[in-house]
Amino acid sequence: MNGLDERFMQAALAYGRRGLGRTATNPSVGALVVKDGVITGRGFTQSGGRPHAEPVALAEAGAQARGATLYVTLEPCSHHGKTPPCAEAIIAAGIARVVSAMPDPDTRVSGRGHALLRAAGIEVVTGIGAEQAQRDHRGHICRVTRQRPMLTLKLARTADGFAGALAGQPRLMISGPAAMGRTHMLRAMHDGVMVGIGTALADDPQLSVRLPGMADNQPMRIVLDAQARLPQKARLADGTAEVLLLCATNAPPDSIALWQARGVSVAPVAPGRDGQLDLAAIMAILYRHGLSRVFCEGGPRLAQSLLAQGLVDDLLLVTNQQFHGGAGLAALDTRALALVARDFRRYQQSRCGDDLLEAFERKEN
Repeated sequence: MNGLDERFMQAALAYGRRGLGRTATNPSVGALVVKDGVITGRGFTQSGGRPHAEPVALAEAGAQARGATLYVTLEPCSHHGKTPPCAEAIIAAGIARVVSAMPDPDTRVSGRGHALLRAAGIEVVTGIGAEQAQRDHRGHICRVTRQRPMLTLKLARTADGFAGALAGQPRLMISGPAAMGRTHMLRAMHDGVMVGIGTALADDPQLSVRLPGMADNQPMRIVLDAQARLPQKARLADGTAEVLLLCATNAPPDSIALWQARGVSVAPVAPGRDGQLDLAAIMAILYRHGLSRVFCEGGPRLAQSLLAQGLVDDLLLVTNQQFHGGAGLAALDTRALALVARDFRRYQQSRCGDDLLEAFERKEN
């Protein structure tokens, strides 16, 4: 490894993140073709998952790809799917060296891409930028190894730990404009945004991406609504994005029929003993809907259930400097705080306006 390899890989990773939220069920990969220290081709996985990053970068590089180095954030595919294998395209382009951040855990690839390149006489270097690549491709990793999408849980809290007011009190406004802008960007980088019916009724959220130039980047809106109580006038059902209601099998048929008549997807979920929806079953449904990355903005109760069942992969805590100073709903109760301390590691901390942003990832065994 050398310093240039690290720098170019970080650039490829940043480029690959441009496609997050738009490429499911394929991973969002970044690729750079570099010759004599100059980038001659760039590519990231395009919307819908095709074309892949490598052929896009190779096409831009053209003849300059021969004898060049290709930096790619995930092992090039080696199997014939809806497109030919990227490994074959790399060989045909005359690439001399490939720097790959990590192997693809997909069993259809899983080392075969790197082996094909080496068999063709191409030097292959792996592992550079692996830590960041693991984060960027976590949605893909979860899909192929756990048969569920990655779940990012976001919670906003006051300086004294409250996420909301008690029933009957005015809504507690926490995040500042800068943190809200970050939230909109994170929505755009996920395939779906999920809330529970409690949050949907209390806040009437839009769950949309409202940033300049990103009107078309609207993730699926997902509501856990056991008894189909979501009002027909709810803002998140404004027709600008796909909506999925997850309802109990015993939900009122008339309410479900009204939503289906409006083109809303409704998926039945068996309720547990407590009457709540089975969260593991919900994740399996989202997997079957083709989602790789889900952003949960539900309230503390849903958050704590997801944490307790080990379904959270990334946790984002947004803490404001202001104190609530009264009774309220804690963002994380004592048990949830203990789970975070035991199962997660903080990998990023930054200021965003008046808010502190802390990113945690689940520890791997």
